[in-house]
Amino acid sequence: MDKKKEYKSALLVNEGIPQPPSINPDVLTKSGRKRRKKYSADEFVSAILSGNRAILSQAITLVESSLPEHYETAQTIIEKCLPFSSQSVRIGITGVPGAGKSTFIETFGLHITGEGRKLAVLTIDPSSEQTKGSILGDKTRMEQLSIHPQAFIRPSPTTGTLGGLHEKQEKQ
Repeated sequence: MDKKKEYKSALLVNEGIPQPPSINPDVLTKSGRKRRKKYSADEFVSAILSGNRAILSQAITLVESSLPEHYETAQTIIEKCLPFSSQSVRIGITGVPGAGKSTFIETFGLHITGEGRKLAVLTIDPSSEQTKGSILGDKTRMEQLSIHPQAFIRPSPTTGTLGGLHEKQEKQ
């Protein structure tokens, strides 16, 4: 083939420079997910007590986990946090869909945070049949409260259990 015909083709691709990888391979696992630092129970408790909301979320995930290797750490975190819960007030709110639970929680929560107090809202959401994860409906209905710096909202999936969360059993 002569050179003139080769250059007239619209399909000619010029070689470029080699591109570096777009993701740092040192921080990924084989599945392609970023590695998360593994904290000890004491590190979890210290971070929770200092107000670290990201670590609090990770600790709740650990407590909700059904993996046997998470059970011991989760129990230790709970035991070490219990002495600090004596000044907390816990309120349970339940009702049929559409009763206004999220509206009430947001209004009440904004009142509490308006007084300079901290608030944690732990909701139990219906689970997706496909992923078994939370649908996250409550958090989206509490728009103002969910972005308030003194409020923490965490939906937990029912994982198919009717009437709330299932009781976690120690794995043998």
